[in-house]
Amino acid sequence: MEDILHYIWKFKLYQKELKTTDGRQIEVLDVGLPNTNEGPDYFNAKIKIDGELWAGNIEIHTSSDQWKAHNHHKNKSYNSVILHVVEKANCEVFNELGQSVIQCEITYPQHIKENYDFLIHSNTDIPCRNYIGNVPPFHLNSWMNTLLIERLERKANHIESLLKRFQNSWEDAFYVLLTRNFGFGLNSDSFERLALSLPLRCIQKQGDNIIQIEALLFGQAGMLDNVKVEDDYFSLLKKEYEFLKNKYDLKPLDSYIFKSMRSRPTAFPQIRIAQLASLLHSSHGLFSKITACDDIGRIRLMFHVNASEYWQTHYAFGVTSERKSKYLGDSSLDILLINTVAPILFIYGKSIDNETLCERALKFLEMLKPEQNSITKLFAKLKMPLNSAADSQAMIQLKREYCELRKCLFCRIGHQLLVEK
Repeated sequence: MEDILHYIWKFKLYQKELKTTDGRQIEVLDVGLPNTNEGPDYFNAKIKIDGELWAGNIEIHTSSDQWKAHNHHKNKSYNSVILHVVEKANCEVFNELGQSVIQCEITYPQHIKENYDFLIHSNTDIPCRNYIGNVPPFHLNSWMNTLLIERLERKANHIESLLKRFQNSWEDAFYVLLTRNFGFGLNSDSFERLALSLPLRCIQKQGDNIIQIEALLFGQAGMLDNVKVEDDYFSLLKKEYEFLKNKYDLKPLDSYIFKSMRSRPTAFPQIRIAQLASLLHSSHGLFSKITACDDIGRIRLMFHVNASEYWQTHYAFGVTSERKSKYLGDSSLDILLINTVAPILFIYGKSIDNETLCERALKFLEMLKPEQNSITKLFAKLKMPLNSAADSQAMIQLKREYCELRKCLFCRIGHQLLVEK
């Protein structure tokens, strides 16, 4: 229940004028800044008590006795608290200096509590599913834009960890991110492990030779070991990999980490690796090309690669099939652009303080088709707009970071419902 008290304090939704427990009038000038780390709940608040200005921190509990239960009376960090806000004041409290801390009780409208209980304890996947359609379009669009930015910034964490690993090399970070996304969900982690086991410099040094790039990728994926295949292509890859493995001191992964279960043959990891090899072979300096291009159509053409000749008649080593081109499909291209190009552009733009790149990333997402998955289909049924990848990315952020975590108090849709009678 403490969460709702934070919400009431933040938005000044208390039912009547505030008074200290000894009857003095309180005027809230600034509720302060929420603190998500250790220490008081709100920093740098400003209030007036009987006309006298106070500046400091705010602590919030459901009852006064929680102050001592949480050992705030022994913690110097709480000596700066100017007001202890509680739903029930059941004892006096003191800070580490032995000084009495001013307290006040807050009450709030019953309908807010009822709405809160409904949202938090709902057993549906989207607690406010019956209400979303009533949210004014302006509020909904504004929230969707915020969610999209949150989604991109959330992806920044992974990219920043890669940059740290590669001494701020954007080309290397992009290569790992790109390879990861060639795993298309099912094999994303495995493909990232593949990229991390095979430095980009090794591929760049063999950049003009598609066979050697394929040998490096298939060999590092463990797909050339313990397999009996009698065809010239496989033998050539195996021979090339043995040479390159020794040259670059490489250690292959175990092939079992790559999964094909319930995948269409065109999505088998062997086909995805062959397509990735073609992209790395045909597009040297891909990251630089992307950052220099403002046309999503041209970038799309860069990614529109076909697997090499062997894979036109194979889905796996040694097993022939009817001839069929193995170009990346439109939906696969969209996924790569959504999860690789847009995030790297946005985050790179922020890192060099280039607003144009950030806006370009958002524009690209607005031009791409929305993703079709269980989350987007769910929200589409609730009549939420789904016109572009910008919308689908916002929906994914909303579902995973708010609905699933029941963070309705921090959601603008939840806020609309909470305050409605």
